Parts: sequence; structure tokens; C-alpha cells
Amino acid sequence: MNTDVWNQPPEFAPRDLWHDDVALREALQREGGGAWQASVADYGALAGDRLYALGFDANRDRPRLRTHDRFGHRIDRVEFHPHYHALMDAAIGRGVAGLSWREPAHGVHVARAALSYLHHQAEAGTSCPLTMTHAAVPVLAREPRLQPWVDGIRACAYDPDDVPATHKRGLTVGMGMTERQGGSDVRSNLTRAMPLQADGEYLLQGHKWFFSAPMSDGFLVLAQAPGGLSCFLLPRWRPDGIRNAFRLMRLKDKLGDWANASSEVEFDDAWAVRIGDEGRGVSTILGMVMLTRLDCVLGAAAQMRMALAHAVHHARHRHAFGCALVAQPLMRNVLADLVLEAEAALALALRVARAVDAAPRDADEAAFARIATAIGKYWTCRRAPAVVNEAQECLGGAGYIEESILPRLYRQAPLNSIWEGSGNVQCLDVLRALAREPASGAVLRAELQAGAGRDDSYDIALAALLAEIDASTDPQTREFTARRLVERLALQLQAAVLLGAGNPLARMFCRSRLAGDHGLALGTLPAGRDTDIVLARALPD
Repeated sequence: MNTDVWNQPPEFAPRDLWHDDVALREALQREGGGAWQASVADYGALAGDRLYALGFDANRDRPRLRTHDRFGHRIDRVEFHPHYHALMDAAIGRGVAGLSWREPAHGVHVARAALSYLHHQAEAGTSCPLTMTHAAVPVLAREPRLQPWVDGIRACAYDPDDVPATHKRGLTVGMGMTERQGGSDVRSNLTRAMPLQADGEYLLQGHKWFFSAPMSDGFLVLAQAPGGLSCFLLPRWRPDGIRNAFRLMRLKDKLGDWANASSEVEFDDAWAVRIGDEGRGVSTILGMVMLTRLDCVLGAAAQMRMALAHAVHHARHRHAFGCALVAQPLMRNVLADLVLEAEAALALALRVARAVDAAPRDADEAAFARIATAIGKYWTCRRAPAVVNEAQECLGGAGYIEESILPRLYRQAPLNSIWEGSGNVQCLDVLRALAREPASGAVLRAELQAGAGRDDSYDIALAALLAEIDASTDPQTREFTARRLVERLALQLQAAVLLGAGNPLARMFCRSRLAGDHGLALGTLPAGRDTDIVLARALPD
């Protein structure tokens, strides 16, 4: 029997995800996060080695719900593979959830974004509780009595024990917004919040259709108080040391995101603390929306990057029809197109991270972050499934097998477009910002015009885009064509960032994405493009 194995690529990992990614190294410096380069570089090495390996077990052995212990006591506990906890410990300990608040300085949100981008490549499911924990801080900080919760996130310590928050080294936060009848329309929520005599304390009665990361220490939830829809922190344990009165009904059987748990929950006089005024729940929770949307953009970019890296790795080592796949012209076209998508996604994500970082100090950057997070979330999350699928095809059948990370990436890819507002919600939000927030429209226009004069294709597309924005149309028509407008805004923004950075791929991006020198599918770049330059940036040999 012939047992020789040949014409197979070596294992992808271990790899250094920081060293491999020239676009990330450039963007971290360009967008102001260079002071944390050493920490980001260390995490890139860890993510491409140990964390990458841990992710397979964390997804293979999915979370289990235990509603009762063996004596019949209600415990509502979710059990995870030990490698899930190891992933969470590594991420939280190195600042993926808390760096922005532990070391508040110019550029720290960019550094934290880079850490999140690296972590998501290794294991995406844990990014859900990490994102919510990070984004919860601006909301929690609105209520002085919740300062210990802010401190618990800033501690950058992971503590998986199911005990009261006061007994823990670090804290995590989940969310419960969505109900069966409402979906994105949270104003139709039916969960009721009944005030207690103590100021700001309530008992909650109701149900949540999606209760994310149910083993978190506390949850931000929306419920109808006497004064209208309001925001609350609902802890797992009450301050008196009694387990809070909510019941996990079941875990969701999701398409992807297998390492993480999502659940349905019932509240039966669950104790909670109001954050913000009654009736201002939506405006209160908006304090975290910009941050969670940014992480959706980062997650989509990370999925593209990891899929691209696997495709290039495979193509360099696999031979067919007499030569390596990477030497074959049509495969080079596909790979080069994937590089353009991945680099543009990352460039926009870290530009938005810079805006988020500067928002507290700079009104223009705050206005830009407000609209750019919605634009970026819509487009990059829309592109991720197509990019991952194209990368799978580069591997052929091997890319469809669970021993590869690509099936996991493909299952994960649609999630970011759904979570924190679907594509339609993002597009309507962009229209709302353009119509009602003059500052957002003005800074967006300035950002786009800053890219002018560097490329003819860019300039022609920009003139047409600005004319479309300025065109007077009725609201129905504007809404009907919102996706078309936001798509063009996203591509123009990506091109502006690439041009401003002097990226060697910028002109190719402009020709293909803005001038129409491209087909409907990936891998349809025209002849004459210098793919050597493109592929040299993709992955070191």
C-alpha cells in the first residue's frame, strides 16, 4: 500500500498574524495606535499559534445549558469547553475588552481595534461577549452607582466563576434587546419594568428572544417602564447575594458562532438598575452602538483576512496541471481580487477606529464616526460571505471540510450583517444622518473630497456620487435606492483611505471598484494588472 502523501500544503499554523499582515502594520501606525505596537505584535503571534489551535475545540464542543443541578436547584448555567475559557482569558487579559478604558490615551481605540481584529481571526465566537463587554462601558458610566461595573471591565481580568459581581476579579456584560414580536423594532418591546421604592431599582417581567452571552455577569436590557422604554443593567446575582430571577429557556441552535452561546430568557421579577431617564432607553443604549458596529466591521475584515491567508497559503503549495496554483493566471486574478477586498476592509475599519478614538475630543471626528460606522458595517459585512466563499473555492473540496477553518468562517460570515442592525437598518440610518445631521454629511463630504486629485477614476466617481447625494428626490425614492447609495459611499470611502495612505493597491482598487473595470464576481480584474505587487502584500512566503 502506498502511504506517501504529496502535493499537500503544510499546516497553516503556527503563523504570526501580525508579522504576516503588512496592511495591519501600516494602518496601526497611520491611524494613531503605534504606541501599543509591541502589545499588538505579541497578540498577533499568540493568535496565530495557541489561540488558533484552541478555537477548533471551542467550536467542536458547543456550549450546553444546565437549568438545574443534580439536587433540583435552578442554576441556569451554560457550560463551555475549557478552551473557550482559555480564549476569553487570553483576550480579556490582553485588553481586547478593556484596553480602551484601562489606558485612555490618544490612539488606544485603534490599538484595541487591532487586537480585536487579530483575535477574531483566531476564534470569532468569543468576539461577541468581548465586544459587548467593551461597548457597555459608556452606558454603564452614565449611572454613578454602577462604577464598580466599569472598574470590573477596566481590570482586564477574566473570571468565569458564577458568583456575585462583588466577588469577582473582572466582569463581562451581555445584552438582551430583541423580543419575539419586534426584532429591530425595539420600541415594540413588551417586557415590563416595575419600579421599587428604592430610587432607580426595578423588577422586570417578560421575555427576550435573543439574550446574548448568557453566562455574563450582567446584561444591558430594554424594558417598558411607566415612563416608556428604558435601559437597565440586570445582574446575574442581586446585591443581596441571591441569584437573580431570570430563567434561561433554551440555547439558540445557530448557523455559526458555535463557541459562544445565545439564549432565550424569561424574567420573573428580575432585579435591575435603570440607566438614564425613563423613556430614554434607545438614546441611552446608543452609547454602545458605535462601538459594537465598529467591531462588526472589524470582524468582517478579520474573516476576509483569515480566508485570504488560507487561500494564498494553499495556492503556493498546491500544484495542478504542471505548476503551482499561485503561478496560474486565473488563480492570480482571484487571489489579487481577494487582497483588494481584504485590504480595503481593514483600511476603512481602522480609519473608523481613529474617528471613534477622537470622538470625545473632536466634534468632526464624532460626526464622521456616527455615519461611517453604519456605512462600513453595511458594506464590509455584505462582502465577507462572498470573500470567504471565494477563498474556499481556492482550496477546492479541502475548503469545505471541517478540519479546515474555512467552513467555520463561512458560517460566521453572515452574522455581522445581521447583528446590531441588519443591512436595511444601516442604510436607513445613513439616510437619517444625511437628512437630519448636517455635521455628519459635511464631514463625510470632506473626507471624500480629501481623496480627490490623486486618481482620475476616483475623481469621476466622486463627482457622480456627490451629485446623487445632492439630488432632490422624494423620501420613497431615496429609501428605495438606499442600498445603492450606501454601497457607493462605502467604496468611495475605502478608495479615499487607500489613496490617502499611499497604498500601492489604491489605483487598482479605484479602477476596478469605482470605474467599473471589474465583473460581478471576484477574480474578474482586467488583464495587465501587476499581481506580483498585490500578492507580495498578501502573505509572506
